[in-house]
Amino acid sequence: MSARLRTAPPATSALDAQAVHWLLESAEAGVRLQARRDLLGGTAEDDARRVLDGPKVKALLAGQQPDGGFGNHPYSKWTGAHWRLVSLVELGLPAGESRARAAYETVLGWLLGAGHRRNVPVIAGRARRCASQEGNALAVGVRLGMAADPRVAQLAESLVEWQWPDGGWNCDKRPAATHSSFNETVAPLWALAEYARATGDRPAAQAAARTCALLLDHGVFKSHRTGKVANPEWLRLRHPAYWHYGLLAGLTMLARAGALPDARADDALARLRGMQEPDGLWHYASPPYWSLTRRSLVEVVDWGRAGPSEMLTLNALRILRAGGG
Repeated sequence: MSARLRTAPPATSALDAQAVHWLLESAEAGVRLQARRDLLGGTAEDDARRVLDGPKVKALLAGQQPDGGFGNHPYSKWTGAHWRLVSLVELGLPAGESRARAAYETVLGWLLGAGHRRNVPVIAGRARRCASQEGNALAVGVRLGMAADPRVAQLAESLVEWQWPDGGWNCDKRPAATHSSFNETVAPLWALAEYARATGDRPAAQAAARTCALLLDHGVFKSHRTGKVANPEWLRLRHPAYWHYGLLAGLTMLARAGALPDARADDALARLRGMQEPDGLWHYASPPYWSLTRRSLVEVVDWGRAGPSEMLTLNALRILRAGGG
């Protein structure tokens, strides 16, 4: 499927209902749970009890070692604990799940270790940090029910401290770099918004609001200089996105932050609606960022390479519901 905007089908409500029905047939209880809860307003207690039985959830937890990790560095792409945990919480993992918390300890040990935290140069008054790392980790900590842990609070405080004046983050060490990287910004937005909601932390809430303004002032996917599409790759639907920015990732985190509806996102919402296929679903539009066979960027689960995607469809429907589209 191309990334161009198509005219939205006239019977979108019927198509959306069709898509919800499809999600409710998922083999992943976590997908069914989130569809019932977020799209139908239900409780889905039976599905909540069965999240750990989902085939993808089982695969993501497989191979765990006694130290909580998976036999490699927590950040190993994409089999390290860092990436597995992001996917697990996206699939509705229960907050107190002991194996996930054990894996999270390895992530905290890496990110909060002295060696890692020394590698945050301040150049021309800006901290040059790949903040998607702390962003994903903070979001996972909140989803695992650990927002009150001082180490999780330290992640939040660091992100607030490293935020650039325009509301985002960037690891570009060139002194002339003054505009945030959306790749490094979208995960911190998710994290700080959910951390602020869980704890009432005012600095985190204010930082998240500044980040929302940054994305919205760019229309989510536009260049601030020309008003045109900033990067054609941002209009291609992929899952998982990992650290990559795109239209769907930006809108997802704005929705999670409670920043929708907003008129500045209307064009982005129209783009997303126009990507809905005649079957009511959202399909993969490009080769994924992962592989099952290469020596690098190997995934532990098969998310699908073509055709409809449960996670793309679930997130698209949640966004459109939040945005009134």
